Amino acid sequence: MAKKENGFLKRLLATFKLEAAEHVKNMSAGLIGLEKAPTPEKQAELIETVFREAHSLKGAARSVNIAEIEGLCQSLESIFAALKRQELALSTELMDILHLAVDNLSVLLPAIEGELTSEEKARVLETVKLLASALKGAPFPARQPETPQAERQVPLAAEKPTLTETVRIASSRLEAILLEAEELLAARLAADQLAAELRELTGHLAAWEAQWARLYPDVRGIRRSLEAKDKSGQDKSEAQVTRLLDFLDWNYSGIKVVEEQFGRIVRTAERDRHDLANVTDNLLLDMKKVLMLPFASLVETLPKFVRDLSREQGKDINLVISGQDIEIDRRILEEMRDPLMHLVRNCVDHGIEKPEDRSRKGKPPQGTITVAISQKTSSNVEILVEDDGAGINTAEVRKAAVKRGVISAEEDAKLSEREALSLLGRSGVSTSPIITDISGRGLGLAIVREKVEKVRGTVSIETHPGAGTAFRITLPLTVATFRGVIVRLGERLFALPTSNVARALRAKRDEIRTVENRETIRFDGQVLSLVRLGDVLELPGEESDKDSPDYMPVLVVAHAEKRLAFLVDEIINEQEVLVKGLGPQLSRVRNILGVSVLATGRMAPVLNVADLVKSAVKAAPARVTATKAAEPKKKPILVVEDSITARMLLKNILEAAGYYVKTAIDGVDAFTILKTESFDLVVSDVDMPRMNGFDLTAKIRADRKLAEMPVVLVTALESREHRERGVEVGANAYIVKSSFDQSNLLEVIRRLI
Repeated sequence: MAKKENGFLKRLLATFKLEAAEHVKNMSAGLIGLEKAPTPEKQAELIETVFREAHSLKGAARSVNIAEIEGLCQSLESIFAALKRQELALSTELMDILHLAVDNLSVLLPAIEGELTSEEKARVLETVKLLASALKGAPFPARQPETPQAERQVPLAAEKPTLTETVRIASSRLEAILLEAEELLAARLAADQLAAELRELTGHLAAWEAQWARLYPDVRGIRRSLEAKDKSGQDKSEAQVTRLLDFLDWNYSGIKVVEEQFGRIVRTAERDRHDLANVTDNLLLDMKKVLMLPFASLVETLPKFVRDLSREQGKDINLVISGQDIEIDRRILEEMRDPLMHLVRNCVDHGIEKPEDRSRKGKPPQGTITVAISQKTSSNVEILVEDDGAGINTAEVRKAAVKRGVISAEEDAKLSEREALSLLGRSGVSTSPIITDISGRGLGLAIVREKVEKVRGTVSIETHPGAGTAFRITLPLTVATFRGVIVRLGERLFALPTSNVARALRAKRDEIRTVENRETIRFDGQVLSLVRLGDVLELPGEESDKDSPDYMPVLVVAHAEKRLAFLVDEIINEQEVLVKGLGPQLSRVRNILGVSVLATGRMAPVLNVADLVKSAVKAAPARVTATKAAEPKKKPILVVEDSITARMLLKNILEAAGYYVKTAIDGVDAFTILKTESFDLVVSDVDMPRMNGFDLTAKIRADRKLAEMPVVLVTALESREHRERGVEVGANAYIVKSSFDQSNLLEVIRRLI
């Protein structure tokens, strides 16, 4: 009986978590709307909405005996009841406390099946006190306790269903059913192939019958002439001819029987193929619809995210979202969660200026970020993330790329503006003047590009200095199947997504030119690099120019802003391709997206076009650079910290990572050491006696010999004002001790030296 009760309680808690997440999501959205409500009537409507959500969540929490959530909702309910009675006025400080309370609710939900930590209980208690003080009209505190950054997101909740139309089922089970439905596609393709082969055999039979029809009059003539002879005059050869004619008659009758039976089989196969195709297509379509989710589930946390981030940075930003009703494969949606957060964070952090800066430029003090989802074709959607901020300084992008060694100075001189912007998708390239916990590492846009390309999408960037920046992400609606071009290299078959193939053509051998030691071909008035696909894939093979045909099959492949021509042995056809993963052991293989089983039963790797383009570019003749061998040497770092414990901790971390470390107890001691010894980087605390970290950084920047030395500030001071002071004095990175992680520190140092 106890087991049954435990099982029931688990199911009850699971149901409560779903319901509670939905209430929290609606409350958060209501608070965001309340801040922007244009009229008192709209404010009253939203106050009523959030009041009801808090009341409902309080009742649900009471039914499962979760006192912390019940108490927090009770306090929220009291606040909104006072707002309804107009006994309390809305203010920015009150909205901050209400958002804090809802954030705490979202943090409590994952822990409801276990014991709350003392920190979580203290946070709830402090929030309840703040709400009680606000209800009494007490002055608001200058600083409210913050919800940890990692815990700020409100859990996603599904759109509220109608109970008569829906049932709850684990998404893992739906995925299993979808995979089974996708397997039917292979059976359907095999049935298509069988039907095609049967039709081909029917054609052979028809050709045989036509040939026999032409010969049959001659056979009958021979038979009649033999029958006209006197039977006594027949010889052995004539008897053999007679037997041959009898055999031909029997052969004709037998073939006709086979033809009739074969015709019935073909008709049955065609009918079965048609039925299987209908069942497979309908089942696959229905299952895809089951796992299709609206973009609303991806963007619903963005308003709160933008609000919190903009307030931290002292910016006024309006977020506009459109097209959230468009549906897409959940697997793609999940992959896009991080890229979308990165892009929106990038717009807030790098794009939108502060109100006073915008006013000086003649712009409205409030900046705008637009997230628009639109369907471009029947199989593709586009996500546009756009801001009306300062735009991207391509000169700074080039400078950062050269400094990080991503490109050489010679390559930089040849880059167009569009190519310079594409450098932002390369790991390590950032124009941020300082590395913080939210930006400056040069990884955000690299992660965006990697995630988008993983689902066969593309990213492009457009910028207008002083007017803003737009990021466009083009995505397929589903990841399971696509139209693919099948090509042959030797005995091997490969598939490329049709969406990336601009043209399949036959090129004359004499049309191929060599430019700067690279083969090229002209297409649509543009000179394209011609690359042998086998060379890019590093496949063994022999080539002989003498035996090469006059015409060669070429695929013109387009990806992002680049076009390349790939030479193959044969272009087989275009067909529907079912992509299967390579398994956890081979989660990432260069140039390979997955594998497909073709209708013939043969396996064909599906090529990753993004990787192909990169591999083809890398296959270009390498620059010859003189390198000088040198013994590995430990890079020297100066650690400045007044706390002996923190000083020894930093010293041990850096020495374990292979650096030579010297320590100083404050800014004065550190600057004295810097004048007599050479270091590659300084790691410094801020709050120190005699000379603090800000003043030390300023003195380093003012010294002609030390001005270029990287400085990393590691401090407990985490306010926006302190971060801005770090930027002003010229620090290269600002790491807050409350979120300190040694791998984070080492990664920052590796980037700087």
